[in-house]
Amino acid sequence: MSNIIEQLEKKRKEAREGGGKKRVDAQHARGKLTARERIDTLLDENSFEEYDMYVEHRTNDFGMGKKKYAGDSVVTGSGKINGKLVYVFSQDFTVFGGSLSEAHAEKICKIMDMALKVGAPVIGINDSGGARIQEGVASLAGYGDVFQKNVLASGVIPQISVIMGPCAGGAVYSPAMTDFIFMVKDTSFMFVTGPDVVKTVTQENVTQEELGGAKTHTSKSSVADGAFANDIETLFEVKKLIDLLPSNNREKSLKKKTEYQNLSPDYSLDTLVPDNPNKPYDMLELITKVIDNRDFFQVQENFAKNMIVGFGRVEGRTVGFVANQPLVLAGCLDIDASKKAARFVRFCDCFNIPLVTFVDVPGFLPGVSQEHNGIIKNGAKLLYAYAEATVPKITIITRKAYGGAYVVMASKHLRGDINYAWPTAEIAVMGAKGAVEILYRNQIKNEKDAETKTDEYTKQFANPFIASSRGFIDDVIKPQNTRRRIATALDNLENKELSSPYKKHDNIPL
Repeated sequence: MSNIIEQLEKKRKEAREGGGKKRVDAQHARGKLTARERIDTLLDENSFEEYDMYVEHRTNDFGMGKKKYAGDSVVTGSGKINGKLVYVFSQDFTVFGGSLSEAHAEKICKIMDMALKVGAPVIGINDSGGARIQEGVASLAGYGDVFQKNVLASGVIPQISVIMGPCAGGAVYSPAMTDFIFMVKDTSFMFVTGPDVVKTVTQENVTQEELGGAKTHTSKSSVADGAFANDIETLFEVKKLIDLLPSNNREKSLKKKTEYQNLSPDYSLDTLVPDNPNKPYDMLELITKVIDNRDFFQVQENFAKNMIVGFGRVEGRTVGFVANQPLVLAGCLDIDASKKAARFVRFCDCFNIPLVTFVDVPGFLPGVSQEHNGIIKNGAKLLYAYAEATVPKITIITRKAYGGAYVVMASKHLRGDINYAWPTAEIAVMGAKGAVEILYRNQIKNEKDAETKTDEYTKQFANPFIASSRGFIDDVIKPQNTRRRIATALDNLENKELSSPYKKHDNIPL
């Protein structure tokens, strides 16, 4: 018995040492935490329960039989974040460069299966050189098994990927299928083929950072949802997100006591929208003023800045916010904004998170580039996402809602539950100037005629009352009461049920 315990403790010690002091020091020298340090930072103190600490790889080719480490190159298990159960895997770069072996993949698949059984989120911390070449196809099969688990878990439990080192080749596709991806500035990279291969094939000279760094993936490709300064900051942001999300698709939107529960009027909102309809304003100000503690978790902040998406609480309840940003491209919908918002709406719908949409949109962005790159199909993604969503949907039109963009942005016609407008709302097919040029093209003889007709059109149509008279707007509300009206609507819609026709799955335009 004592001999077994001694062996047990020896194995545990070996597992905790990872690839040894020299490799751990090298990891620290790069400004990176080790796999276990990351788990300790992420989870509540003393909550981590490790699985498969004694698992080793099973290959003997290329001298690998002499190089074995307890736990192999990934640490897996369960723990809690602010008391909420989560499952986690953390790849250990100090052991074979975090490369994925058959045993490594089996460990990940096991905790994903456990998470699915009990309905708990999965957090994957990626820091790996990719497939373990010495294992050949067995390693590739391991990736395939992980990918299949990602697909089965999609829409059932939240999946979050944290990229904290290299993530290349086939390895990138597992994070790509998860719900959120976070990266660390300067130390994390994602690409299908690295700079050397790119240079060989296309003759392009590019650095790792330019090709697949955090800045690239948060501002250009939209692969990543956020990037932070270091490992610790990134993990704390993940903790914040987990705190906002339900554990699975059977839970309702979380209601948590917050400090700020005041529903009294906010008179500053009465002057948020400028008198000049062409003057921009910051929609983020509106969002922060209607949520608890002004604490907004923005997603993809640096990509498609003409669209804002993210999470906040209203009276303690987690809400997903989607909003046009007039400060960027006048809030127009373009390809990137449509894709960004569509994916966010679908996530919220998967996990029963109510949606609040703030609308100030003059239309879809015109241009050859937009048309040739598929604005039709990409704009349809957002329309489709709102139309299929069955969660509570509350919409507030603050100013412009023109043309097809009015319909797309969670209108009554897409099963919107509560649709409000501010007195400054303009709901029309298009702006007054463009409408006049079409309607009166044969009657306008000079600039004065144009101005007169534009003023007449504005007075008649650039207001919320025509839409209200048709029942497309439920009420025209004072801006100061927006938070209270949202809170009331959320309470009223708490037990909303809406069924859709039976289908195997939908066929959203991809």
